Amino acid sequence: MKKPKWVVEKEQARKAAAAATVWLFGLHAVRDALMNPKRQKLRLIVTRNARDKLAESIDFSGIEAEVVDPRKFTAPIDPGSVHQGAALEVKPLDWGGLAENCIGQENPRVLLLDRVTDPHNVGAILRSAEVFGASAVIGTRHHSAPETGALAKTASGALERQPYLRVRNLADTINALQDMGFLVLGLDGEADETIEIVLEGKRTQPVALVLGAEGPGLRQKTKETVDQLVKIDAAGGFGSLNVSNAAAIALYASQPR
Repeated sequence: MKKPKWVVEKEQARKAAAAATVWLFGLHAVRDALMNPKRQKLRLIVTRNARDKLAESIDFSGIEAEVVDPRKFTAPIDPGSVHQGAALEVKPLDWGGLAENCIGQENPRVLLLDRVTDPHNVGAILRSAEVFGASAVIGTRHHSAPETGALAKTASGALERQPYLRVRNLADTINALQDMGFLVLGLDGEADETIEIVLEGKRTQPVALVLGAEGPGLRQKTKETVDQLVKIDAAGGFGSLNVSNAAAIALYASQPR
């Protein structure tokens, strides 16, 4: 009996995901990946100068480095990438499920990304999430930035330490967090109340903050699913923030006092 088309496509997608690898580049991103015991490392290409700078982390990882001439850097990355003479092929990280990452911390904070596709923005958001102690950053499997070398380089090591989950459906994930006791707030410049006002007296509660893509913002379904829409207090009624800056400010504003 011939398999239905959707079954074949699902199997193909699963096989492609299992075979997928990522090329990380840049000294910081490569060093932190080499030092991460959870990261499966496949191939390391370095110049002699980069190898010397990464000597300790290369020894720690146990991987054998391929030393190449800087003029013949053969790693399959964008020629315009600032690789600093180091590129590492790895398997994407598996952080596990929602509950194991979002439950357990005292006063947990979670960031959800609604169609934030720019890897540089997501990388910067991961850095902020690590600084402010977020339990996880959550995007969707489609319409969100996957692990890439550009994301890892912008994250400056945070990708190796900060859980970054990609879920099938954002609305279902919001519902799941609500069932876990999270207060889920969607950032919207047109909202009536600020984060600080809405969280008054609730700062010990688990909080999830949902940010939309620059321009379109949150989707209507997302707005209807969150507990409340909030805005970042601003001086004056003009201007807007880059989504990574908004994420950092929102996390700071939501911290327990």
